[in-house]
Amino acid sequence: MMRNKREVSSFKFKPFSKKQKQLMTWWMEPSPHVDKDIVIADGSIRAGKTVAMSNGFVDWSLANFEGENFILSGKSMGALTRNVLNPLKQMLTAKGIPYHHVRTTEEPRLEIGLNNYYLFGANNVSSKDVLTGLTAAGSLADQVELFPENFVKTLIDRCSIEGSRHWWNCNPEGPYHFLKKDYIDKADMKKILHMHFTLDDNLTLSEDIKKRYKRMHEGVWYQRNILGLWVLAEGLVYDMFDCDVHIVSKLPDMKQHWIGVDYGTANDTVFLLIGLGTDNKLYIIDEWRWGRKTKGKSKTDVQLRIELQKFINKHNVMPKWIFIDPSAASFITELFQHRKEFPAFKRVAKANNDVKDGIRRVSSLLGALNLFIHERCEGTIEEFQSYSWDEKAQERGKDEPIKEHDHGLDGLRYIINGILKIFEFVMNMKEAA
Repeated sequence: MMRNKREVSSFKFKPFSKKQKQLMTWWMEPSPHVDKDIVIADGSIRAGKTVAMSNGFVDWSLANFEGENFILSGKSMGALTRNVLNPLKQMLTAKGIPYHHVRTTEEPRLEIGLNNYYLFGANNVSSKDVLTGLTAAGSLADQVELFPENFVKTLIDRCSIEGSRHWWNCNPEGPYHFLKKDYIDKADMKKILHMHFTLDDNLTLSEDIKKRYKRMHEGVWYQRNILGLWVLAEGLVYDMFDCDVHIVSKLPDMKQHWIGVDYGTANDTVFLLIGLGTDNKLYIIDEWRWGRKTKGKSKTDVQLRIELQKFINKHNVMPKWIFIDPSAASFITELFQHRKEFPAFKRVAKANNDVKDGIRRVSSLLGALNLFIHERCEGTIEEFQSYSWDEKAQERGKDEPIKEHDHGLDGLRYIINGILKIFEFVMNMKEAA
């Protein structure tokens, strides 16, 4: 059999916790769970679920099958590669187990012994189609809470070999999520082993690192990502925003600046200027708004480009980046065409529009008192006090804000998603003694 030409570093195995050992060996006698068909490991982030599950899954599959197919799946191929595939290859190297990574776009897979481990992303409802025709002896699903429900059902249907089993790990979402309602809550009826993990189940984390993760989360995100609870995101999205605390009338000197642009035609267009103060905290310095609903008519891309130039010149800043709503292709093109006459437009970037992670990061900054807003930003202040979770979406198991009172907050999210190193720097700054 051909082997990988690339050298893969060996995995540095460290002591496993009792919970990790249970996850790796639940299928072995004399475990009381050998009759289960599915194991679901949920709980906090960084709890050691994925490493233990990947290690146990391969040991189980090689001990029980020869010449069979298996399914390895993640939210996307990139996520699967980062979270599962790369560490798994290192583990195999450390154990002295040869493998071949077939990177073909048609059937990417790992070949281990006589078994084939096919790699799949599950990023939309049509992803299930890639499983069609495959007969498998088991599946490993990483971050299965992010999968479409039809992919999970197809995953189960594809594993029809006698003795097949499913190994799934996840981080909690809302209590109405299909994975919670239809699998975890029905674990006994469906012969599912449900295992709950916390940060303390990962022995590789120091106490300082655990404190850092706890510091990085606020509100519902703390309950889910740190405590590992399936709880609702309800009411105001930024319920930790306090007018008496977060609104300021004076600003420190700034070390860096960024601009976020939420672009609208029927809705408002908002420019948001944010700075990193000399006190190593972030400040929303100013905003500019225009929209048909508020001003009576919309502006063209040319007019908006001129307004953005005025906004930048007003504050006499050179933004590190200008993060723009990725759907605003025509406006991005307009700015790009004028980058020579206005150098700030050389720093234009399409924003990362990840809503949930952006909200989590903004919540963390607010909760840690690392984000403030100047009193002149009346529109964004109003949005902080109005932006709410959609109750109907919650009933469907989805975390979605109501698409109202969000234009400035979208621009804020674009910036925070785009400056992750600054975000981590700000959140990790130690308080002055």
